[in-house]
Amino acid sequence: MFKRVLLFIGTNILVIATISIVTNLLGLHSYLTAHGINYQSLAIFCAFWGTAGAFISLLMSKFIAKKSMGVEVIDPNTTLTPEKQNILDIVHGLARKAGLTTMPEVGIYQSPELNAFATGPTKNSSLVAVSSGLLQKMNHEEIEGVLGHEISHVTNGDMVTMTLLQGVINAFALFLSRIIAYVISMGAAGRSDSQESIAGPGPMFFMLTMVFDILFTLLGSILVATFSRYREYRADKGGANLAGRNNMISALQALQRNLQPEDTRAPSLATLKIAHKSTGFRALFSSHPPLELRIARLQGKTN
Repeated sequence: MFKRVLLFIGTNILVIATISIVTNLLGLHSYLTAHGINYQSLAIFCAFWGTAGAFISLLMSKFIAKKSMGVEVIDPNTTLTPEKQNILDIVHGLARKAGLTTMPEVGIYQSPELNAFATGPTKNSSLVAVSSGLLQKMNHEEIEGVLGHEISHVTNGDMVTMTLLQGVINAFALFLSRIIAYVISMGAAGRSDSQESIAGPGPMFFMLTMVFDILFTLLGSILVATFSRYREYRADKGGANLAGRNNMISALQALQRNLQPEDTRAPSLATLKIAHKSTGFRALFSSHPPLELRIARLQGKTN
């Protein structure tokens, strides 16, 4: 599982590093002036480049999920098998109970893992997908608990919130890295802003921005993971309200018993799934709390 977390973090670092390389090679440094850094221009630059990729990913999230996981979307206007009709009825029933006016798309992906995820750019354009392994090994009540959790993610707007948070983290990483790189490179050169104009960033500035982009993005990933764990607790509570507390607890206990194997396709979907396991130092970067803590919280054994 840690390989998948590393791949997810690495992908985000690669995006930031690519932005850094492209902007340096193309000379997109309007924030550097003869008098130093124009902080307003730098803030605009970082806000745009930091959030653009995150929102593009959000807009494409359903398409990417369907293609990467091979999700078969259930068409409610066709004759369905009892299994597909059952899943569709559960998801739509929970969605109506949660107050959604537009029903999510519902799909199944072929995988032995016991998992499910919700994604999509808005509450009115969402997808809830479940694995074939989950359908085979969980009973009706446990499936209701899992799907209640996923519908809660949709109603809470977690996909948009996580995108906003990741965009802000990326923007701050770009902003801080350029300020620190500028200060260090100017200090190392032994000259001040007033002594000569800045024709463009030097090699040291370029290398330092790369290093600090990666460092701050890595540190930011810890903050993103921390918030992600909080939203999982909130979705568990929402799932308990929608599907029943006992059903939600039973679903988490079933996941605890059958967490392996895990599907390693599409690491970017790891934060969207209902569960995965990560321990020790790796837990800092985990998008989900341990299942035992989630169960204990629903049982009222911990705050």
